[in-house]
Amino acid sequence: MKAPRQARTPLPVLLVDDETQILKSYSIMLRSAGIKQVLTLDDSREVMPLLAKQEVAAIVLDLSMPKLPGIELLPEITANYPMVPVVILTAVNELETAVECMKAGAFDYMVKPVESSRLEASIRRAVDFHALRLEVLHLKEHLLMGELEDEDAFSSIITVNKRMRAIFQYVEVIAATHQPVLITGETGTGKELFAKAVHSISGKKGEFVAVNVAGLDDTMFSDTLFGHKKGAYTGAEEAREGLIAYAAGGTLFLDEIGDTNESSQVKLLRLLQEQKYYPLGSDVPKKSDVRIVVATNQDLQKLITEGKFRKDLYYRLRAHQIHIPPLRDRMEDIPVLLDYYLEEAAASMKKKKPTMPQELLTLMSTYHFPGNIRELQAMVYDAVARHKGGVLSMESFRDIIGQERQGAAAQARAAEETVPYGTRENFPTLRDAESALIDKAMKLANGNQGIAASLLGITRQALNKRLNRKSPEKKKR
Repeated sequence: MKAPRQARTPLPVLLVDDETQILKSYSIMLRSAGIKQVLTLDDSREVMPLLAKQEVAAIVLDLSMPKLPGIELLPEITANYPMVPVVILTAVNELETAVECMKAGAFDYMVKPVESSRLEASIRRAVDFHALRLEVLHLKEHLLMGELEDEDAFSSIITVNKRMRAIFQYVEVIAATHQPVLITGETGTGKELFAKAVHSISGKKGEFVAVNVAGLDDTMFSDTLFGHKKGAYTGAEEAREGLIAYAAGGTLFLDEIGDTNESSQVKLLRLLQEQKYYPLGSDVPKKSDVRIVVATNQDLQKLITEGKFRKDLYYRLRAHQIHIPPLRDRMEDIPVLLDYYLEEAAASMKKKKPTMPQELLTLMSTYHFPGNIRELQAMVYDAVARHKGGVLSMESFRDIIGQERQGAAAQARAAEETVPYGTRENFPTLRDAESALIDKAMKLANGNQGIAASLLGITRQALNKRLNRKSPEKKKR
């Protein structure tokens, strides 16, 4: 088994200015804002030698310096280290100089004195921009290799699907960053398993803490995540830490994020922007160093259109996005999943692993699995619980699938009441409709009459009679 991966150490920000007092004040400002890794140089001639041996996330460069002015150093930096964004600071407000700097590749240009909030925001954008460039570079390299560095991290996700393997590679690339991750997919696709994989690969030393935020009102949301002081509300007899504190240095997984209300969304947005939070009843902020991973089975874009989800929060959360395809889009996984859950279920019930009938795979291939892998797992466990010996019975699978199809058929009939079949001229006869349904069922069942009969909701004998009746008709034609 591989040793746990080390979390990627944040790259430092390099401050270059000939005034030591400015370097000191900017360093303090950045560290108080959560940017802990800061390097300073008061001699611009030392910049290129330092960059040759030390990687940095961004450079804040003063233009007016003796010996080697920033205006001369800038093109040298951008030519040799194009991945590193450079934020220019100058005391002279000249449009021509600003244009010249931007043409030379400057990321931003600001005139002194600069408000600390504006400088902090510019540096954060530069750091994020650098991280994005690195991520794209690493992703390209990873996809070209076509291999996983840490197979163990995905051991709980059973798949042979190429699309899923590509998602694994993407997870390996983005896991070591501190940016939020948005995981989307239908119910039962395994969103929490992917969140755990992100945490495992990240190398973060803190805990993985998961919470389902669906149904939490604003007070419960705040209390659960941020905690409270003693006496913050009636019944708060003791102070309590929130889940952010428990996940310190690790990952906080918020499931069903699409079900949060607007007040809770505002608080989460503030946490992501400022990396600070307030426990209930406290006016003293606490710092947060947790990695936020969220998941939802809802369409957040639709919720934004309906005014139920904040657009700014959405874009903050989807710094990295993982979409898990439904089981019906990766049918090649069904045989391996069936085998895995048969063994797991038999072991948990202290039974011998049943033999799987070949017809079961054909039956499963005709089903759309609205509950995805979780539904498949429940089916297998139910069948193994009923199993007494020999070949596994398909009865329980047929019962569950039949019930689901009856519900789907009822919905279809309700919809048909408002949808016309066509004009009088092309309206199908009952015999035509029956023939088309039988052909379709036999095609889906790969010629297996038993499975085709279950799709049609009739007995095998009844289907056989209809097939025999069709044969003479085909010969006459």
